Amino acid sequence: MNQKTDWLKKENITRKWYVVDISDQVLGRAATQIASLLLGKNKVQRVPNLDCGDHVVVINTDKIKLTRGKEVKKHYYRHSGYPGGLKTIRFDKQMKKDSRFVIETAVKNMLPKDKLRDGRMQRLYLFTGSEHGHSAQKPVEYKLLSKN
Repeated sequence: MNQKTDWLKKENITRKWYVVDISDQVLGRAATQIASLLLGKNKVQRVPNLDCGDHVVVINTDKIKLTRGKEVKKHYYRHSGYPGGLKTIRFDKQMKKDSRFVIETAVKNMLPKDKLRDGRMQRLYLFTGSEHGHSAQKPVEYKLLSKN
C-alpha cells in the first residue's frame, strides 16, 4: 500500500476574506486571533514554507482596550539613529494620533520573523470606523473569542 501526502502548491491556495470587529476587545487577544488568520492556521492544508493565510479586514480599531491600566503604562519606542534620538509615545496618545498603528504593530510582532511576513501584512486592512471599502469581496464576519 503506497501512501502519499499531498503537499499544497502555490497555485492551489484559496484565500478567503474575513471582517473582524474589534470594538471592546483586548489588544493582545485580538491580535493573536488576527495573526492566526493571516497565517492560515485555521486551514487543513497548511504548509510552513508557503503563505496560506487569508485576507483580514479589521474595523473599529479606535475602540480597542488594554487591561489593568496599561493605557498609561504602555509605550511605543522608535529611534532616529542619532545620539539621544529615542522617541517615546504613550498608548493613549498613540490611539488619539493613529489607532491603526497600534493594531498593526501588535499583529506584526505576533507573526513569525521570516520572509513571508511582509506579504502577510499586506493582506491586513485596518479601518478606524465601522465602514470599509472591501464589500465587493464579500467578506465573512469572524467572531473573536473573548474571555468573559
